[in-house]
Amino acid sequence: MYTMGIDIGSSSSKAVILRDGGEVVAATAVQAGTGSSGPARVLREIQTCSGLSLKEMSFVLATGYGRAGVEAADKQMSEITCHAKGVFFQNQEARTIIDIGGQDVKAISLDERGGIRQFYMNDKCAAGTGRFLEVMARVLEVNLDELSSYHFRSNHPATVSSTCTVFAESEVISLLSQGIPKEDIIAGIHFSVAVKACALAQRVGVREEVVMCGGVARNGGVADAIQSALGARVTVTHTPQLTGALGAALLAFEEVKRKEKLV
Repeated sequence: MYTMGIDIGSSSSKAVILRDGGEVVAATAVQAGTGSSGPARVLREIQTCSGLSLKEMSFVLATGYGRAGVEAADKQMSEITCHAKGVFFQNQEARTIIDIGGQDVKAISLDERGGIRQFYMNDKCAAGTGRFLEVMARVLEVNLDELSSYHFRSNHPATVSSTCTVFAESEVISLLSQGIPKEDIIAGIHFSVAVKACALAQRVGVREEVVMCGGVARNGGVADAIQSALGARVTVTHTPQLTGALGAALLAFEEVKRKEKLV
């Protein structure tokens, strides 16, 4: 039996297909999100790479900002629920989740069974999100994928005190004009992101194990900064950008099993 999870975020679209609720058959991501060609593209790509059609899916579940626009979905669920499910499937020791996406930051507290105890979400401002990092990388003329390597070359992280993206941009330009090395500015930017994420995590109550997911978790510099700011070990899920889609596929499987019991 095949189930599909689709996660349409603000800047990327992801999909995962599971066989019998446990084996990942295919997974893919495209860098285009809600309101763009992303949903259609990710559906085409997941079918191409898996060799499976939508008709072969027992259940399709959509999550993320753009979930309402996925016509192929049998059901929609919040990204909080799906990320919690995806993280716990990969790590049963997870108790605190920090999820940093394109336009929001989430902190989720889990119980011993993977149930959601509490969560907080910042979706009113781009500060501390993937979008924030994109703007900073553009100002610094550095590729997003290079930010992590710059971070680990820093010996004296700069202070980037502004959490507002607009003010932080001005602050970074000022630091550049003072001749501050890019690696120190980037490390400072990462610690600025960490402060925002840790504030949310502390609101839910930091309990180890702390796990990061979301697209920004691919940036090892941000993970390092969060670990330093929290004073607790932080692990990153395997393919963190796909965690929401994986959780959606797992929940799709549970939906099928639930319906079978009702028959």
